[in-house]
Amino acid sequence: MRIRPDILRTYQSIHTWTGITAGLLLFIGFFAGALTMFKPQIEQWATPPAQTLQQVPSTQLDSLIQAAISQSEKAKDGFIVSFNSNDSPIKWYEKGGGRGLRLDDHLRHASFNDEGDWISQASSTNELGTLIDQLHRTAGIIGNIGHEDLGVLILGLAATLYFLALISGVIVLLPTLVKNLFALRQHKGVSRFWLDSHNLVGVMSLPFHLIIAWTVVVFAFHDMFYGGLSILYGDKPLFEPRERSTIEYSVNQLRSIDSYIAAVTPISEGYQIASMEFSQLNSTSPSLAVELQSNGRMLRGGYSDFIYMHPYTMAVQYNTINQVEEGLYGPVVNSLFALHFGNYAGSFGRWIYFSLGLLGAFLFYSGNLLWLEKRRQKQAEQTKATKVMAALTIGVCLGSMLGVVVSMLATKWLYLLSEQINNYYLSCYYVAFFAALAYSFVKGAALAAISLLRLLALCCLLIPITSVIALLLPQLAIWTATDLASITIEAVSLLFALLFYIAAKKAQHRAYFGEPDSIWAAPHQQNATVAISIKV
Repeated sequence: MRIRPDILRTYQSIHTWTGITAGLLLFIGFFAGALTMFKPQIEQWATPPAQTLQQVPSTQLDSLIQAAISQSEKAKDGFIVSFNSNDSPIKWYEKGGGRGLRLDDHLRHASFNDEGDWISQASSTNELGTLIDQLHRTAGIIGNIGHEDLGVLILGLAATLYFLALISGVIVLLPTLVKNLFALRQHKGVSRFWLDSHNLVGVMSLPFHLIIAWTVVVFAFHDMFYGGLSILYGDKPLFEPRERSTIEYSVNQLRSIDSYIAAVTPISEGYQIASMEFSQLNSTSPSLAVELQSNGRMLRGGYSDFIYMHPYTMAVQYNTINQVEEGLYGPVVNSLFALHFGNYAGSFGRWIYFSLGLLGAFLFYSGNLLWLEKRRQKQAEQTKATKVMAALTIGVCLGSMLGVVVSMLATKWLYLLSEQINNYYLSCYYVAFFAALAYSFVKGAALAAISLLRLLALCCLLIPITSVIALLLPQLAIWTATDLASITIEAVSLLFALLFYIAAKKAQHRAYFGEPDSIWAAPHQQNATVAISIKV
């Protein structure tokens, strides 16, 4: 396929500058998004097993609820019944609760012991998975505009540039697509190999990237889209408001758990009930949110669908399950969420999205490397702009990964200091991130890359070593990984330790034995090149 050279140059310029402008933010979003595929498993791994009480048979749940209500005033306002074997059968918020991210919530768990006696204990909440998800959504940018996170809006703009970069990149590649797609030409130099790798990853995962770019824009600017619909609808509300009741309900009027199960079963075929969250039970607007899970279905939520119903009248008020009566709207919205979250193919699909997320992060990282390599070919001494971009690339990319890994490594040890550790996670992430960024500018990209990759390898290695220490020194009161999900997390951490170590070795070889006029050469290599140039 032939395209005029001037057109190719135009699209190459668009691809380059849109990618450079948005690439670093998107790297954070994709790396954190890959981890978010296993958010519930990460939070289970990060939560001390001692905080969870044993499950009870479903036949005892009604008795357990009555005991909780009689023992706690907070439980009368609302509680959560869990059917998960790894969770307490009932819990409620002593502090906090409701929607939104809070770092200082306190729960009380309750159960029956083996003798049938009612037991309860307090705990904090662990929000490690939620904070990683927040990093995925905001790239760590703090602040709000109205009720929306500033980082979400900025990532929405970055996703718009990302879409332009995808389209322009495909157009640039079209003339040589068939010939060079699978050609990883190592013998033609490092730059050519990086370019071939960048093109291969971009083309092979193009449908995934188009889906992510489009859905991120929709998620970020949905309020504006709804506002635009007011031109068509005028003063007519887009959604019918719920009728307000004047009846004051009491928790003593609650029905049995079996009656709620029977009410949702006809509209939730193929789902398993994960939990039931009762709220505002002593008010005119009580609510029950039934969480439903299914492996391999298109789910509206990242991990679940929900049925919202009135806990006293049993009327279903709203549900996120794709119902026929919703018309076209339901399937379209469900598809947008499911395609972004990757929940439509079950566990296998989550691993695929995890891999694609990491490859997406590689795409932005390699794009920056190509930009830097292209500019360094034009001069022996690197310009200040090139040095700054190189330091930013290393500092932001490796710093964001280091912040997450340090937070995960610190988890079990932080519980020795405090029961409430969520704020420590923020400190761990931002201290590690900004320290890595500052180190990159002080030492330069070449040396910083070596040190930071080694530190990443060490931190990843220490995560499973912590479990080994827990086995050898039980008096420390930290816990080891025992369930499959937790063992898998630590096995993946061990794999990443190996990958980061290999990357550090390659970065070191490149710095000291690679091309001396490269931005990735050690400073003495660059100085030697400049000296030779002056003599010539």
